[in-house]
Amino acid sequence: MTSIPDLATSAPAGAAAARAFADPTDLSIARAAALFEHLQPDKAAEMLAPVLAANPGSAPGWILMARIRLALDQIEPALEAATRAVDLAPDDPRPPAIASRALTLLGRHDEAMSMAYRAVIVEPKNPLWHDRVAWALLAADRQLADAEQAARTAIGLDPNEAHYYFTHGMALAALGHVDQARQALQTSLRLEPANPVAKHRLDVLNGEAAPVVEKKKRGWKLFGR
Repeated sequence: MTSIPDLATSAPAGAAAARAFADPTDLSIARAAALFEHLQPDKAAEMLAPVLAANPGSAPGWILMARIRLALDQIEPALEAATRAVDLAPDDPRPPAIASRALTLLGRHDEAMSMAYRAVIVEPKNPLWHDRVAWALLAADRQLADAEQAARTAIGLDPNEAHYYFTHGMALAALGHVDQARQALQTSLRLEPANPVAKHRLDVLNGEAAPVVEKKKRGWKLFGR
């Protein structure tokens, strides 16, 4: 049986790890990412901005900045960062997906749908991108049957993710399939009982709560996995 080397004592692994962060840009991006993951987006942006000013060709840096700007509700800067990443890494599905989300929030629905489908084309087996297609269509309030199909595809690719059932429930409700929507939201809540958005939507379907008019249509989870 082959043993897994101890990273604390393995010289080759240690050398590889050192090389991985030999570039100061990579190290700074990693530090900013750590701040972001620890829910400090303001500090992450502050750390990352001068890094990108000095190294504007860093696709990972722009992807991270786009995510940070979205978390801060700085939608135009998020779109700018995502667009830069799209140009730098045209074969990476993350930049167009992030750009799609920003475009949806800006009400630029045709562009949002186009970017979402672009992410799917690049990586068709990733449920995140199908979910993004569904939300782009739902926000545009068009092609609702396609939105429902995209949501079902995401579930098929990852049947254990609560958010995809939430998306499916929203698409079914938009189509007027209330009973099926209710079932989808109940499944979402079984997988993630603490999701207040799914619970509220289910209460609305059950006539136990009034719908809330939202300024920005969002999914429960911020893109970033």
